[in-house]
Amino acid sequence: MTGGDRRGRITVVGLGPGAARQMTPEAAAAVEAADLVFGYAPYLARLPERPGQERRPSDNREEIARASAALDAAVAGARVAMVSGGDPGVFAMAAAVCEAIEHGPEAWRALDFEVVPGVTAMLAVAARCGAPLGHDFCALSLSDNLKPWALVEKRLLLAAEAGFVIALYNPISRARPWQLGRAFALLRERLAGNVPVVFGRAAGREDERITLATLAEADPAQADMATCVIIGTTDTRIVPRPGLPPLVYAPRSADRPAPRAEGESAPRAGEEPVSPVEESAP
Repeated sequence: MTGGDRRGRITVVGLGPGAARQMTPEAAAAVEAADLVFGYAPYLARLPERPGQERRPSDNREEIARASAALDAAVAGARVAMVSGGDPGVFAMAAAVCEAIEHGPEAWRALDFEVVPGVTAMLAVAARCGAPLGHDFCALSLSDNLKPWALVEKRLLLAAEAGFVIALYNPISRARPWQLGRAFALLRERLAGNVPVVFGRAAGREDERITLATLAEADPAQADMATCVIIGTTDTRIVPRPGLPPLVYAPRSADRPAPRAEGESAPRAGEEPVSPVEESAP
């Protein structure tokens, strides 16, 4: 595993939402180059076995302990990959490793450290149904394991009031069965009942399930921990397609008239025409 004075390093790697084709080449190369791979056991199970590479699985509630063990191994000279599902910087292990480095021994700060991004759940779900994140949006975790539920409620209400599309991570689990229902109840106080809600489970995997509902009828039972929930706004558009799933998208402009279809008349005097919106850089 180690040899001579070889300098250890730690790379935090995003595996994407689950399908092998959605892992980036950079992420695959980072995992392949590692002597030791740390991660939540189901994430490690996604990876092919490699001769000479050791895996150290752990429970999903042991993030700081996992990060500390990985950093110790890197200090000892190993090339370590710490894997996360989705993107490691979105409610995942990159922050846990940074937190461990901040509070740990000085040797951890001297390590070569890199984060390799991945496709996070809300992007995978959005891509499967259109472009619901096409305008301003935010992401919130409904887990209150690391923050008080009162703070979750405050952020939900403020995001709804500000008009953000909201992507909900960690919506429900056996240990937290009521939070998503409570979140829907709170949002119904601020948003119209016809606001679209997308339940995206296991996007891109064989057991994928994408379901469209309205906020008024959204049922928490449609979600589990493999689900990302995207809650639109009153501006979110649904485009019916005969025999095909509808498209859900957020217009790229706000507080402007909708773009004209071919053949529609020009704006009347005093109306403001819609100007093109530049596509953001990736």
